[in-house]
Amino acid sequence: MNVRRAVILLPLFPVLATIAACRADVTTEAAAAPPAATAVVAAAVESRPIDRYLRVTGSLLADEQAEVSAETPGRVMAILVERGSRVQAGALLARISATETSAQLQEAEANAAQIASRLGLSPNQPFDAAKVPDVMNSRASLEYAEAEFGRIKSLLDQKVVSQSEYDQRRTQVEAARQQYQVALNSAQQSYRSLDSARARITMARKAVADTDVRAPFAGLVAERLVSIGDYVTRGAHVATVVRVDPLRFEMTVPEQSVALVNVGQPVLLTVDAYPGETFEAKVRFVSPSLRPELRALTVEAVAANPDSRLKPGMFASARIHQPAGPPAQLVPVNAIETIAGTSRVYVVKNNRIEERIVTTGETVGDRIEITSGVAAGEAVATDPKGRLADGQTVAAR
Repeated sequence: MNVRRAVILLPLFPVLATIAACRADVTTEAAAAPPAATAVVAAAVESRPIDRYLRVTGSLLADEQAEVSAETPGRVMAILVERGSRVQAGALLARISATETSAQLQEAEANAAQIASRLGLSPNQPFDAAKVPDVMNSRASLEYAEAEFGRIKSLLDQKVVSQSEYDQRRTQVEAARQQYQVALNSAQQSYRSLDSARARITMARKAVADTDVRAPFAGLVAERLVSIGDYVTRGAHVATVVRVDPLRFEMTVPEQSVALVNVGQPVLLTVDAYPGETFEAKVRFVSPSLRPELRALTVEAVAANPDSRLKPGMFASARIHQPAGPPAQLVPVNAIETIAGTSRVYVVKNNRIEERIVTTGETVGDRIEITSGVAAGEAVATDPKGRLADGQTVAAR
């Protein structure tokens, strides 16, 4: 039986050898064939000037904020605003009882009128001490004493009166002169008292006016801190008023970027509350010194807010417009592939791929700036999606 199996298998050897030889030829041909080129869309690196920005962050603040306080003590009689009320400058916020202050005003006016009457002054009449009634009486007494003394002196020369009578008249003249001087001084003191009384009238009138608590500027009422019936003391907070148009944007600029910020530069603001929207502002203040704890510069910009969409306290990102610089190298945004935080592009050169690590800059529409890694005139593959590698053969179009 073994002999018969050997005899049967012998004719199959040439057939099997032929099949193996054919398979070897096919494998060799497959190995020798070049791999198929990957089709890619190439875009040229564009070189042109672009708008450049310094990016910083900060917070929005009210342009003005006042804790409006009571200027005079008393009981709150009326509240005319609520939270969110829009007020104009001088608008009435609250009213305090004026009973006590009005009585003080009347007392001060009566006291001033009494002193003016004693001085013989009418309203708006200038003060002249010589025309005060008491002074005029003293002056008349002095003039009469001087006249009498002159008459007695002439009689003494004629030996008609005695020396003692002459001395008596002379003493009366001196006394009248002293009384006249006292009257002048008293009139001056009374006029100073009148000045003091008039000052008390002014203070009393202010106290009456202060019973009306008014807004110091136009804005919104952020807080109402008292209610009707509350007793407030001088300096007690009644309401908080804020001005939100415009708003102030306070930001910190790193030390290395200090030279890039100047008063008057335009600023574009973005906030999380309104994605995709930008708000215009302008730099108003640049601090003359850095904050030592942060090694940063405080900068303030002003943003118009006519519709009150922006709110004090919002966090905002800002782009400060910079002067034009050298042309930028731009590639399509979809030409960038980022892996593990590293950005790269695939340059198409002689139908082969050169993988390059790049640094990106400003985004301009559908293009992005490459600050290092490519040069103007080169072409990059768009939309790599992980299918390209360094040295790979491609067919660009």
